[in-house]
Amino acid sequence: MDDPKSMQPDRKGPESIAKEELLSRSIVFRALDEKSRRELASFAHIKHYSAGDVIFNMGAQGQSMMAIAEGTVRVGRVTPTAKEVTLCELTIGDVFGEIALLDGGERSADVKALTNCTLVVLERRSLLDVLQRNPDLSIRLIELLCQRVRKSDERMMEIAFLDLPARLAKALLRLTIAPPGTAEKPLGKLSQSQSEIARMIGNTRENVNRCLRKWQRAGLIDLKDGWLIIRDRPQLELIAEPE
Repeated sequence: MDDPKSMQPDRKGPESIAKEELLSRSIVFRALDEKSRRELASFAHIKHYSAGDVIFNMGAQGQSMMAIAEGTVRVGRVTPTAKEVTLCELTIGDVFGEIALLDGGERSADVKALTNCTLVVLERRSLLDVLQRNPDLSIRLIELLCQRVRKSDERMMEIAFLDLPARLAKALLRLTIAPPGTAEKPLGKLSQSQSEIARMIGNTRENVNRCLRKWQRAGLIDLKDGWLIIRDRPQLELIAEPE
């Protein structure tokens, strides 16, 4: 009989994980010089989570940022009306927890492991030490954070003022360029469920399904074997940008 341990999925050891490369995708690392990035990466450590584990809950005290070396996590939060909203799903190369890393405050969302995950963890105290020794880096970081705030404001405007088709089209297009997709090579099909997409745009699964079925009949998308397949990207782009 096989040893049960031998049947567990392999997990990457610290020596096989490119910590600096993963963390460099963070807005924090983009503000640093090469020497500071290497120094911070050397302080990062590795944590493993199993599928279904809660990585942290909204409101928990936060003192770290995490980069995904292996697996997928879901970021979400519960509205005042007890409605669960999925903000996004993150996978290899994505970074989360940056806000708490910078201000040491409470986590702003819930994060759960959807699969077995290997994370690179950077502690707040390590970043503060580098910034205190390099004040110019703090200015650069502020500039990058302002860019992010502008993008967040755009998302809020979408929810407040755009109708369902425009919001849905924008969400689908964003998902197609999320890793492993890119703006140059967007994904042709998406694995997110209709419920997950509905939570992303603050609507119901029923409304999203009606809109997707309408688009399917018009040849814009297809729904097959659990996949949402993009058939007419230019038309979705037109819907996403109403006059």
